[in-house]
This record gives sequence, C-alpha cells and structure tokens, in this order.
Amino acid sequence: MSDLVRLSMSIEKPLYEKLEKLVAESRYTNRSEFLRDLIRDHLVEREWESQDDLLGVISLVYDHHQRGLSERLTKLQHDFRGAILATTHIHLDHHHCAEMIMVRGRAGEIRRLADEMHRQRGVLYAKLTAGSTGKTLA
Repeated sequence: MSDLVRLSMSIEKPLYEKLEKLVAESRYTNRSEFLRDLIRDHLVEREWESQDDLLGVISLVYDHHQRGLSERLTKLQHDFRGAILATTHIHLDHHHCAEMIMVRGRAGEIRRLADEMHRQRGVLYAKLTAGSTGKTLA
C-alpha cells in the first residue's frame, strides 16, 4: 500500500455538518474512506473526458416482443464488437428483458454504442455507467 498522508482542511461548519451526515448515511466507517471515494469518483469523471482506454457498463431494459429489436441490438453489438467484453441477459417477465453489457474503449465510441441502443424502439431504459480501468485511481 502507498504511504498515507495526513491532511488538515478547513470548511464552514454547515458544510462540515452535511459531510458528517453524508458519511453516516453512506455507512462508511470513517470520513477518510468517504473522501477517498469522492476523489476516485471525480477521477473517473475526468477519465471520461480523456482519450484513454475506459471501462463501462450499458444497462438495458427492453420489450423483447418489439419486432426486430433483439436482432438490432445484436447487430449493434457486432458492429461495436471490439468494445464489447461481455453481456449478461436476463428475463424479467414474459415481455421484458434486461441486459448488462460490459464495454471497453474510448469514451466517444462507448457513448455512441449506448446512444444507438437507447434510440431503438422498444428499449425502455438505457444507462451508461462510467467505469475505470483503475490506472488513474491508485
């Protein structure tokens, strides 16, 4: 593990009280872990502004009875085959399916894929969750 550095900071009391409430509500064991995760979240956001190799997950919920939708989604995955790492498909009920698609590549390419999937008729929900390869987080 890297060397730990202690730091001191000053913030207004109302902001401090809000921080303490957030830490408690988030069930962190201490303020330091909470702040480390906030910093890492910010670093991941910045990664997605770069041209670096990124990791993400596209979550979909769709009506699999929508004519041609399954084929269109599969075609999109084939068109972006270099970006697709893995997919998980589950049946939610008689009409609805969910898919989680793990992707890797540049932000623009991943966003294009997520946007194309979201635009398909019958897709009820699509969300790209930005992830990280971890290179900038250590």
